[in-house]
Amino acid sequence: MSDAAQPTAADVRAAAEAVKAALERHLEAVERRSEAADSGVPVPEADTAVYAAFDELAAAGERYDELLYDVYDEVTPFEVPGGDAMPDYTGPDEPRALTVFIRRDYTVSEPLRLLSQAQRVTDLDPESTEDERERHGAAAGRSVHAALGVVFGEYEPDEIATRHKEFGLDEGDATLWIAAADEAAEPGEWLAAPFDDADPERVVCRFDVSTVFDDQDLDDEEGGFSRGTPLR
Repeated sequence: MSDAAQPTAADVRAAAEAVKAALERHLEAVERRSEAADSGVPVPEADTAVYAAFDELAAAGERYDELLYDVYDEVTPFEVPGGDAMPDYTGPDEPRALTVFIRRDYTVSEPLRLLSQAQRVTDLDPESTEDERERHGAAAGRSVHAALGVVFGEYEPDEIATRHKEFGLDEGDATLWIAAADEAAEPGEWLAAPFDDADPERVVCRFDVSTVFDDQDLDDEEGGFSRGTPLR
């Protein structure tokens, strides 16, 4: 057991009061900046005050959310995106084209199950896995390397994400970025280097899945914990 002091209901109440105070300071800073803009005299200090108040509100909200969960096993219905999670959006205000970047990590937790599934695919359609046999020099049911090629070649990524347990895989972190593009790419234009244009400053929104967002052990739960970050 940890020697660290456990949070109390009083800590949650204090954190809630801190959120209220930070919310008021943020609103006041926004109002002052609006008044300065209406007067036609830009005040750089007003922008700085809004950014500082935003960061303070984000920190207060995160602290309250953590304590609320630790003490009451409850969460807030909103999320303030972290200031250092993604850079400011610099893409077009009205994107005409979009690029979707997806990454999903897996671990091979049950190799025999994976090999069995690959062998089943091979038995149903031997010609479809002929290339994998030539490339890896082994049958799909005997080589994990070859089996991965067969499974991921046969099933769509979304289907694997849904049925990963059937293929002997465990999910790791996953992320999906929707990025603004200046114009639609020509067919085959980016196939040689598909992720070179993954510019964080052009991300309109993203959706992440990771157990890192929760201190509780989620090994027994499918899908972990997810967070989304909207257009900034």
